[in-house]
Amino acid sequence: RLRWRRAVGLVVRNRRRRFREFSALGAIDDAQRRRILGKVQVVINVHRAALQFINGVKQYHLTHELIEEGFSISPDELAEITGMREDSTILKLHGGTSGISRKIKASLQDGINETEITTRQKLYGTNKHAEKPARSFWMFVWDALHDLTLNILIVCALVSLVVGLATEGWPKGIYDGLGIMLSILLVVLVTASSDYKQSRKFMELDHEKQKIYVLVTRDKKTKKVLIHDLVVGDILHLSIGDVVPADGLFISGYCLLVDESSLSGESEPIQVSEEKPFLHGGSKVVDGTAKMLVTAVGSRTEWGKIMGTLSDSGVDETPLQVKLNGVATIIGQIGLVFAILTFVVLLGRFLVNKGMAVGLMNWSANDALTIVNYFAIAVTIIVVAVPEGLPLAVTLSLAFAMKKLMNDKALVRHLAACETMGSVSCICTDKTGTLTTNHMIVDKVWISDVSKSVNGDAKISELKSVISERAMAILVQGIFVNTGSEVVKGDDGKRTILGTPTEAALLEFGLTVERDRYTEYNKIQRVRVEPFNSVKKKMSVIIQLPNGGFRSFCKGAPEIILEHCNDMLNGEGDIVPLSDMQKQNVLNIINSFASEALRTLCIAFQDLDEFSDEQTIPENGYTLIALFGIKDPVRPGVRDAVMTCMAAGITVRMVTGDNINTAKAIAKECGILTEDGIAIEGHELHDKSSDELRELLPKIQVYFYLTCLLSTNCFMDLKVQC
Repeated sequence: RLRWRRAVGLVVRNRRRRFREFSALGAIDDAQRRRILGKVQVVINVHRAALQFINGVKQYHLTHELIEEGFSISPDELAEITGMREDSTILKLHGGTSGISRKIKASLQDGINETEITTRQKLYGTNKHAEKPARSFWMFVWDALHDLTLNILIVCALVSLVVGLATEGWPKGIYDGLGIMLSILLVVLVTASSDYKQSRKFMELDHEKQKIYVLVTRDKKTKKVLIHDLVVGDILHLSIGDVVPADGLFISGYCLLVDESSLSGESEPIQVSEEKPFLHGGSKVVDGTAKMLVTAVGSRTEWGKIMGTLSDSGVDETPLQVKLNGVATIIGQIGLVFAILTFVVLLGRFLVNKGMAVGLMNWSANDALTIVNYFAIAVTIIVVAVPEGLPLAVTLSLAFAMKKLMNDKALVRHLAACETMGSVSCICTDKTGTLTTNHMIVDKVWISDVSKSVNGDAKISELKSVISERAMAILVQGIFVNTGSEVVKGDDGKRTILGTPTEAALLEFGLTVERDRYTEYNKIQRVRVEPFNSVKKKMSVIIQLPNGGFRSFCKGAPEIILEHCNDMLNGEGDIVPLSDMQKQNVLNIINSFASEALRTLCIAFQDLDEFSDEQTIPENGYTLIALFGIKDPVRPGVRDAVMTCMAAGITVRMVTGDNINTAKAIAKECGILTEDGIAIEGHELHDKSSDELRELLPKIQVYFYLTCLLSTNCFMDLKVQC
């Protein structure tokens, strides 16, 4: 790309449109990148400071409607309090989070009343950003007319019309120019109509994509609502991976870390707590869980203010368009040079012959017509040199490709994207939720050296008959207290489980075993909670037992939990040492579950005599309780889709953080892992040299990562291959 840029950079004049997507990324070192990020951060900070200054000089007054409804703070002042992320002075003057909740008539425990939703939307705004008006058809026509090849053809058509009328008269003289004009019109109409039609469909798709549900507490009930239905005063539940949909204040939670790089430019996650309670829309939760009081929505949020100042920078051209425009420019310039040379040679010969015959001082109408004919020949050379059929052929082929993709339920926003789709040679796909349905159920359980299938009430009863009550009670307690899911009662009276598919599967299994104990165990005080994250691969909790003492539960990836265990529960529910032979037996059970395409999860516990706020949750000394095999069925049609890709010459690779044996089993079921393919773990790939990587990468079909980070060279080699 850089060589192409240097080669045609001298002759392609409109560099802003030709090469704006080809930035010299390879030439940017770490120091330059840091300087660029520093400048971006300065711009963001200046913008934020300006907004805070504007807000600082404002005087806030309560409207008659706010006073009438019982609210005692204006929406603009409320938004300003949340915007002062570094200064909590104003927040303290209002009585902190609890004081704000009283002023907006919200309970930090029960939430708001459903009957107040409309009133709050009217007084404090809706959680929607201002949408740009839809582009008209004529705007797409105007965009299509900016194609360089078409511009050259338009000039040629106009010149051809003028010369044709001057030399051949009406109507014969307009044929060539009119033909070029019709070709241009056809290209523009096909491009504009296709882009316009797709833009309308993408607007509908965007509205569907924005239907994101979040958990809130209203009327003492936890329920799912659309992010656009959030209102000031809502109690919002946040967990890892969530994007904060509005500004608000931290109420309670565990180890909450948020990434505000999109707002502040700071790459380091920020710890949010009662001392620093400010949460802003657009930031992402990278660790922990929390409950948040919504204080600003829509355009009054920090993210909404920044988005309101941004404008669309346009759409970059694809490599094919760049090359076509470059070729058109070169051909046009070469044609122009030869046309000028031809005209100069013909005119020179005419002048020499005329000078030798009658002299250069005697001119007639025939002489002028001869020169016009020479000019027409030169224009003809230019017109013939520019391939007027090329844009039409490319546009029609891409439009046909777009139609075929639409028939396969794949929407393409721009015609040029069909070229990119046609250039795909490798697809890297996740496993959970992409190749699989992401609807999980506990299929097998190993506990106290007993492995049973539990996909039915009869089999669960059989499991309970061979396991002691004490062991089963500890297992159920660990499931109920160490979970990120919860059971809620809907407006229709039905109970549903809210949470991630894995957590919901475990909780559903626990409810099937001992439903009556859920309320009892759910009331137990949780002293410390460490939510699941992708680094530790586990979730831990410490509870205070009713009869005194503390108990720690942890669950997560079997390989990690097993390393923390020194003991295990036997069939009678007693704690016995976990020998090396028994540990190897557990590993064999894990591999057998994984080979059946089951997602594996371990749970363990440890009793503690005392635990203080300064202590951390123990990492070792646990007692192994059980091993779960969770089934996540492959989506229908996945294998056929993989086979179709392979038949088209596209390599499909799986990239997953799940157990390597589970990944291999799913990959074989989907047809991704073949006999000559390789499934490899991250640390193995990391230890390879560059030469070994170049030989190995084409054969890799399943890549398993855990906590290993690839080196820069390894990543670049992966990017080249994929």
